[in-house]
Amino acid sequence: MDMPYRSLGHSGLKVSALSFGAWVTFDHQMDVAPARDAMAAAFEAGCNFFDNAEAYAGGKAEIIMGKALAQLGWGRDEYVVSTKIFWGGQGPNQRGLSRKHIIEGVDAARKRFELDHLDLVFCHRPDPSTPIEETVRAMNHVIDRGWAFYWGTSEWSAEQLEEAWRVADRLGLIGPTMEQPQYHMFHRDKVEREFAGLVRERGLGTTTWSPLASGLLTGKYNEGVPEGSRFDLPQYSWLRDAVLEDPSFPGKIAKVKQLTGIAQELGASMAQLALAWTAKHPHVSTVITGASRTSQVVENMKAIAFIDQLTPDVMSRIEAILDNKPAVAS
Repeated sequence: MDMPYRSLGHSGLKVSALSFGAWVTFDHQMDVAPARDAMAAAFEAGCNFFDNAEAYAGGKAEIIMGKALAQLGWGRDEYVVSTKIFWGGQGPNQRGLSRKHIIEGVDAARKRFELDHLDLVFCHRPDPSTPIEETVRAMNHVIDRGWAFYWGTSEWSAEQLEEAWRVADRLGLIGPTMEQPQYHMFHRDKVEREFAGLVRERGLGTTTWSPLASGLLTGKYNEGVPEGSRFDLPQYSWLRDAVLEDPSFPGKIAKVKQLTGIAQELGASMAQLALAWTAKHPHVSTVITGASRTSQVVENMKAIAFIDQLTPDVMSRIEAILDNKPAVAS
């Protein structure tokens, strides 16, 4: 099945429904060669959007992705690449969303990628110590310099986004085009309820992350932590502890076991069902996938084939198991 492409909100930019990101795996599990092979597999499946951040592996993830892109030799108009700015270092001016850090951070990211420009730049988190007007002006400077085409946010609230748009409208500047929120079967409120009005009224695009809930929705942790899995590796102890020590963990595993039956009926893996379910939502522009092996990329990209199989009846059965649908105001 061909990969569908969607407009990023009300912009003219088209991104693949499933995309590929560098978080956690680049540098820690994948150097240049495996990263290149994984990106090639994603691209072959129709993926055209590759996500990154200055914080990932302290900038090394951008270097690895940039070298992989150089080796792959794709035309610059064939792919979309993003980074996120907030955590650029430990110094007081190496982090946050000040004009100084945004401009210097984006410039440094371009150089790590070895690219003249990036397509998307996100404010990785809100910065309460910097006026939103300063951030809006700095992001517009980045666009005016030709260092990026669009800017957006990650894990901002609807109220913070509205303030950014009010500032941009008042000053005749470009407001945020997209948001990067966490979204999966167990984390639904922001995309389905809080952002519903912004998608309709402002054309907000979304590049959602963690579609597999840090691996829970693959089913591989149903019977504990398998040897050699991500949670078994010492460098991911922080992530393992956050997930496994969550009081809701046993209940989530019980739901995954029930959902696995639906996946099997469709001929899908549990991961493919979770990805298809996330990509099906009309508020989602693209679903950022991750992988530590090329084989995982190949299997993840096949999730596209199952979107159309998520009929109203199947979706109702899934909702009955999840029992967590946010109430959305009409």
